[in-house]
Amino acid sequence: MSPSPRDPVIAGLGITELGKVYGPTAADFAAQAVRRAAADAGLALADIDGLLVSSGTTNGVRLDLQRDLELTDLRLLSEMQSYGSTAGAMVQLASMAVQAGMADVVACVWADNPLRPGRSAGAAYGAGARPQAGWPGLLTASGVVGANHLYALAARRHMETYGTTSEQFGAIAIAQRAWAAMNPLAQLREPITLDDYLASRWIAEPFRLLDCCLVSNGGIAVIVTSADRAADLAQPPVHVLGWAQSHPGHSGRRDDDFGLVTGAAQAGPAALSMAGVGLADIGVVELYDCYTFTVLVTLEDYGFCPKGEGGRFVESGILGPGGDLALNTGGGELSAYYMWGMTPLSEAVIQARGQGGQRQVAEHELVLVSGNGGILDHHSTLVLGGRR
Repeated sequence: MSPSPRDPVIAGLGITELGKVYGPTAADFAAQAVRRAAADAGLALADIDGLLVSSGTTNGVRLDLQRDLELTDLRLLSEMQSYGSTAGAMVQLASMAVQAGMADVVACVWADNPLRPGRSAGAAYGAGARPQAGWPGLLTASGVVGANHLYALAARRHMETYGTTSEQFGAIAIAQRAWAAMNPLAQLREPITLDDYLASRWIAEPFRLLDCCLVSNGGIAVIVTSADRAADLAQPPVHVLGWAQSHPGHSGRRDDDFGLVTGAAQAGPAALSMAGVGLADIGVVELYDCYTFTVLVTLEDYGFCPKGEGGRFVESGILGPGGDLALNTGGGELSAYYMWGMTPLSEAVIQARGQGGQRQVAEHELVLVSGNGGILDHHSTLVLGGRR
């Protein structure tokens, strides 16, 4: 299909200070991220006529952000929430709005500030048990009190079914830390070995500390506009070529495929088909990595390797710098920063622009991006192109 002037592109990227940053509210981070994204694109705030907002555990970014930014006469305004798949979903909605002429310049922003001085990351994400009724109450009574335990159950099922090992999970953590060492924005940049991984403390078996993502304060925004509008802006446009979502709705009952198949199995091929490309055309892969296991099962479901062979695939050395598959090139949520789906999206934009510095991948014309939400309940996929 020939390019159209209304084809959607990402024209601006705004990233606040990330990590253990105390003081600003989630709304403060969001406003700062939008301002930075507009400035990055070479746009004035007044040019924005669409605003999509989301936040994490604190729900601190609301429609009031419009007033905080003094935006008037917006043609599109909404809060969105599909957990870690939200960033991809926001770009999808913004892209459709631009294509339809519903809005011309749409800011998509996610921000949160769960970290507090003197409080653990686990407490920030509500890892403690809370009284609940019904099925959630039974889970709590059995000791399943948060995402760590539920993802651990999924990972354990994969291990029991296919023979996946802890050492294979460790290969993912090690490769991503090697990428993070070249990312000045990464919170953790010290290289790690398999011995370091195996020595890290248990969180919820089979997950060790180095299997689990960071917790970060901060905000990230992107600006979606049309190809014709982006032609004269400050940054090289990143074309939004394909997108899809999938929401499996795991029942938790007998014969469910929880832990074995995720929404990536539907959303990945659909997004690639929309873009008119195949996996062999993809140069960079940025996957949602709340846990090492999430990376492994997503690689399988996207088709980079057969189902059940993800462990052998990742331990082959293919993922790190110099490997054949450039994956999570900024360090991901495991080592760089945890901004839900904005983590893989932001690095995808950087790579597609060719602005990755020391970690820049040579073949970066097509980038595959995933978002994962809930306990493998929601999935979004984007295919981005640095050229059209």
